[in-house]
Amino acid sequence: MYDLKTTERHNISNMATIEELKRISSQVRRDIVRMVTTAKSGHPGGSLGITDVLTTLYFSEMKQDPKTWTRQAKDQDVFILSAGHLAPVYYSVLARAGYFPVSELGTLRKFGSRLQGHPSVSDGLPGVTKPSGSLGQGLSVAAGIALGKKMDGTDRRVYCLCGDGESEEGQIWEAGMWAVHHKVDNLVAFTDWNGQQIDGPTRTITGLEELNEKWAAFGWDVIVADGHDYQSILDAFKLARNLNGKPKMILFKTEMGHGVDFMAGTHEWHGKAPSAEQCEAALKQLPETLGDY
Repeated sequence: MYDLKTTERHNISNMATIEELKRISSQVRRDIVRMVTTAKSGHPGGSLGITDVLTTLYFSEMKQDPKTWTRQAKDQDVFILSAGHLAPVYYSVLARAGYFPVSELGTLRKFGSRLQGHPSVSDGLPGVTKPSGSLGQGLSVAAGIALGKKMDGTDRRVYCLCGDGESEEGQIWEAGMWAVHHKVDNLVAFTDWNGQQIDGPTRTITGLEELNEKWAAFGWDVIVADGHDYQSILDAFKLARNLNGKPKMILFKTEMGHGVDFMAGTHEWHGKAPSAEQCEAALKQLPETLGDY
């Protein structure tokens, strides 16, 4: 088990890179708040909380090119969003990375939009490899794709984002056992470890708290990192790249609603849209850095 609070850090980035990630993340958070407010429904809390990690994945870590991306591409890394309710942050990061026009973000959850409440592939939205919404299933798909890439002889990786509340699903642990058995060490899963789910703190629902010990017991390489510290995020991804023989689980300690003071640290904004007034209050806390859609 590797805890980046105590493990020696790797100098893999400079302040300019981290500053750019901060600027992108601020804009992504603005997108999330505006999208969910306009749609009058959606999941802002978790989306805001995992923004720093997903921004770092797409803009610094993952080898994927929006110009040549296809669902079948063998020469690119793959990302699977298992926790499909985090669609707002997913859509914003995809748009800001160039997969589809940023202006399309304003269509979230509208009739006929490609940006459905949970990601879908039926409308051909670029960047989305797998539909998601039914919790617990994404890790199984990611493990299967990872094994397929190993069979194809490529060195590309598969990344999968899970939620800690989602980790109450039994299929998560079935996939965990399968991935270890088949030695899919090109699988890098990561969990949004914010301790919150729609019904309240995770410790009051099923008591699923020590995820680090559970994943280690299942035979995974486990890395614990700060999901709001860009150096810690970068270090975690690099460490995952350098470990071989086992699938990797990065547990990113995050805060639900991070970046907006009245949404932070509570499950109350898991699936609730802000009012117009609340939206304005949130946007005042988030610098506009790339231009609103």
